[in-house]
Amino acid sequence: MSKSYGFGKTVDRSFDDAVERVTEALKGEGFGVLTEIDVAATLKKKLGKEMRPYKILGACNPQLASQALEIEPSIGLLLPCNVVVRELEADQSCVEFMDPNAVLELVGRPEIADLAGEVRARLDRVLNAL
Repeated sequence: MSKSYGFGKTVDRSFDDAVERVTEALKGEGFGVLTEIDVAATLKKKLGKEMRPYKILGACNPQLASQALEIEPSIGLLLPCNVVVRELEADQSCVEFMDPNAVLELVGRPEIADLAGEVRARLDRVLNAL
């Protein structure tokens, strides 16, 4: 599944297993998860709305983020890289990544485009590891 702003795939894993696996695969590419937003729990609490498990993970590679911030200090507006994990069925989940090429092209600087390409390559490897 590919969109102009993201890419991902369906995996034959439970939701919790998919979250754990993507977190470990991100670590293998130098990313940490800075934030974890439990969208389903938030909507339940705030709106009383039930939905399948859905989390947004805010992933960051400190080395690449530091390089980007040195080039363009305001780029923090576009960080971190969001990763969505959502349950489709009890044993099937969807894992999607924000496409750094699509988002960071907004900056309009070749140095940032090069970094975005590096981030995308790492996220592609994470996706392939799932």
